[in-house]
Amino acid sequence: MNLPNAFTAGRIAITPLIAWLPLAPSSALRLTAFVLFIVAAVSDYVDGHLARSRKQETDLGRLLDPLADKLLLLGTFVPMFMLMRHSLAAVEELPARVAANVFPFHTPIGDIPLTWWILAIVLGREAFMTLFRQAAARRGVVIAAIGPAKWKTAFQWIWVGAAYFWFFAATLAARQHWDDLTSWSVFANFNGLVGVLAMVGAVALTIYSLALYLRSYGRVFTGAPVRGRS
Repeated sequence: MNLPNAFTAGRIAITPLIAWLPLAPSSALRLTAFVLFIVAAVSDYVDGHLARSRKQETDLGRLLDPLADKLLLLGTFVPMFMLMRHSLAAVEELPARVAANVFPFHTPIGDIPLTWWILAIVLGREAFMTLFRQAAARRGVVIAAIGPAKWKTAFQWIWVGAAYFWFFAATLAARQHWDDLTSWSVFANFNGLVGVLAMVGAVALTIYSLALYLRSYGRVFTGAPVRGRS
């Protein structure tokens, strides 16, 4: 196994921790989850860069890299959905939210939860594109990642990073009784705005990039010849 594949395998190995640690009611464990997520997100770029620059692209890497990406996406969005759900506790004070394990984004216009339909759009698109690429590959067509899809991934990771840091920060703030401080309110609103804007951007690019893929490669399902490039 070469170095790029080792990075990818490491990302797969830490994904269960990234998924589990935010669910523990501990600021230290939630901070650990945030740090591990940053490591995983950075490794997603590093392994691809190393493989291309060192000319170490392998069949194993082509198999592991998308698998690692999908596992990390699922491993972060499921706990996010569980912790950012809508709840009556979300309109109460910070200690009540932490006690109820509810952490919607806090913004100047109110709390923004993660709804089921947003989760369905994001995860449904990924599942569909996985099947779509496999169908194209069976016909000898390689569907390369396009610009909007790469930006979609970047917005997703900003969104996840803001959420994971919010889980840690809100838990710590409740323990330290920072919720009455003006500086805390400013931070909470800023973090919430970053998270919500990244969420909106990610969802918009999720739909837009899917439409572009279907426009360019939709004939894969109709039986018409399609020209692809690697």
